[in-house]
Amino acid sequence: MAYITFQPNDHFNTKLYTGNGSTQNITGVGHQVDWTWIKYRTDTEGHGLFDVLRGALYRIQSNSNGVSSSQSGTVTAFGSDGFSLGSNAEVNANNGSFVSWNWKANGAGSANTDGAINSTVSANTTSGFSIVSYTGTLSGNGNTTVGHGLGVAPKMIITKSKSNGENWGVYHKDLTANRILQLNTTSAQINTTSEGTVTAPTSSVFTVNYRGEYGNSGQNYIAYCFAEKKGFSSIGSYIGNGNVNGPMIYTGFKPAFVLLKNTGSYTGATEDWGIYDNKRNTFNEVDEALFASATTVETNVGDGIDFLSNGIKIRDSGGELNKDGDTFIYMAFAEHPFVASNGDPATAR
Repeated sequence: MAYITFQPNDHFNTKLYTGNGSTQNITGVGHQVDWTWIKYRTDTEGHGLFDVLRGALYRIQSNSNGVSSSQSGTVTAFGSDGFSLGSNAEVNANNGSFVSWNWKANGAGSANTDGAINSTVSANTTSGFSIVSYTGTLSGNGNTTVGHGLGVAPKMIITKSKSNGENWGVYHKDLTANRILQLNTTSAQINTTSEGTVTAPTSSVFTVNYRGEYGNSGQNYIAYCFAEKKGFSSIGSYIGNGNVNGPMIYTGFKPAFVLLKNTGSYTGATEDWGIYDNKRNTFNEVDEALFASATTVETNVGDGIDFLSNGIKIRDSGGELNKDGDTFIYMAFAEHPFVASNGDPATAR
């Protein structure tokens, strides 16, 4: 059976490194880095998110509602196989243990006029990932649209005001109608109808409403858009059963990275966003978590999850991973993203 050219690490990769307290180039990512998300694993420094549209040094934090601001000595340049660092302890403390999650978009971006709001878009249509910069126009309850450049509808969109101290906004296809989540908080899903509806994206635009997370007039925003690509990414949900023999989630590949959240849809539970990857956890159980919504150090969550050849098996009964009756959303990327010529994903070893 023939396979299309969708190679490992071409579009996403996790890279571990040790800080040196000075300057260094992090290489070996395996692709051009257009968005890197960095966390000091053993210290309570905040998460640092850097992308090519905002530019080197400009950091936002997934655990904070703070603005995008220049932070000296952080990510000083983006490269074809990694990124460069200054001496800021948040990203390069001497002997510090760090993880970086890295995505390839399409460089500095270009103008997009598909939406009612003009945007600048760096889009990787092969992997289904784009970075979008735009300025909000809404001054009251309602909706408007922004182009995302993917050519297919994204299933998950993570948005942040760069200019104002607003919470992060997360759209996911499996949230209850007119609900969002906030990446920087543990909140259960939030009803947005008083500020405008939440409308599913199309192949060209996503819809924003009059909330600080999305479209307020004069605020500058950044959005990270993700479409599903068979054999490379899976974006979906599962319902917890509260049992150590938890749900099995079919992805069609062995995961390398999973971001997930309890939506609190049934119980109203408030839980952190969990991040799991195959570089910090090299065998099952995958139980060393970092939390996008918190500055806490890498934490063993107990029974955790398993990365299987074709999906994810939940092994924990707790509220963060498997609260009985609640819907959990997730986004996963493949360890070996190959797709057969007939369109079927090729599962890992």
